Amino acid sequence: MTEILISPQLAFSALVLGSLYSLIALGLNLVYGTMRLLNIAHGDLIMVGAYATFWFFTLTGMSPLVGLPLVAGIAAAIGIILYFSIFRRQLSGTDRVERIEANSLLLFFGVSVILQNTVAMMFSGSPRAYQFLDTVYEVSGLMMTGNRLAILVIAAILLTSVVLFLSRSQYGLSISALIQNQTAARVVGINVSRLQFVSFISGFALAGIAGALVSMTEQISPFMGFPFTIAAFVVIILGGLGNIKGGIIAGMLLGFVEIYVVVLTSANFRSMLIYGLFVGILLLRPEGLLGKTRRH
Repeated sequence: MTEILISPQLAFSALVLGSLYSLIALGLNLVYGTMRLLNIAHGDLIMVGAYATFWFFTLTGMSPLVGLPLVAGIAAAIGIILYFSIFRRQLSGTDRVERIEANSLLLFFGVSVILQNTVAMMFSGSPRAYQFLDTVYEVSGLMMTGNRLAILVIAAILLTSVVLFLSRSQYGLSISALIQNQTAARVVGINVSRLQFVSFISGFALAGIAGALVSMTEQISPFMGFPFTIAAFVVIILGGLGNIKGGIIAGMLLGFVEIYVVVLTSANFRSMLIYGLFVGILLLRPEGLLGKTRRH
């Protein structure tokens, strides 16, 4: 058992899963951090990204990696439609943060149901899959498939790029300021509405990209999104709501915990672990293990 736990193979699997969780949670965290919207349809956007990638690959032979900008564009387009048709009015009102969060929960639940059933009606509920970069490579005894290596590299590039953007660029610093304190951001002249719109569609685009990466290694179905939504909420609660860097660290942590717990016990404990963490963190430390008490 000790040899298994210290094996590089297990560490690689945990690293891939953790990077994917971090990327999935990043889009959700951007939307919540800048707008206080609880997007419980986040996993369904991942599903839409996965289906778009599947059909691009199946009908045209387009590589999922080449199709990433198109998939991101489709998810972003959904975000644009929802922002201008529903959420801009919510955000421009005088409702308190708690009311906005509660309303967004109900609105996104409706979006989730619509997305699931639309895809199910269009493509049926049967699971689908395709083969891409499934060749196994061996490096110093470490076995890895090309698609998992691609997931790790792309997720690392995107996560690093977002962190650098938020910490180095003027626009990114404005978004970081908005996440920290929306009222103060308005006082110093930051265009809050514009930043919220950019963050909203960026969060949707990142979800679409995450779906494309998921589709390379897993079966997809219209109802695949809910477990990813729960995992994303576990990550951002663990890392602190709106804490981008904390969410990335928490995503890696959840990936390692999940892989090692499954190895030590059974795959049947996976769901129990994720839901148990979700409930436990909410009860014991709702601001997150890496988060701080938030100011609005």
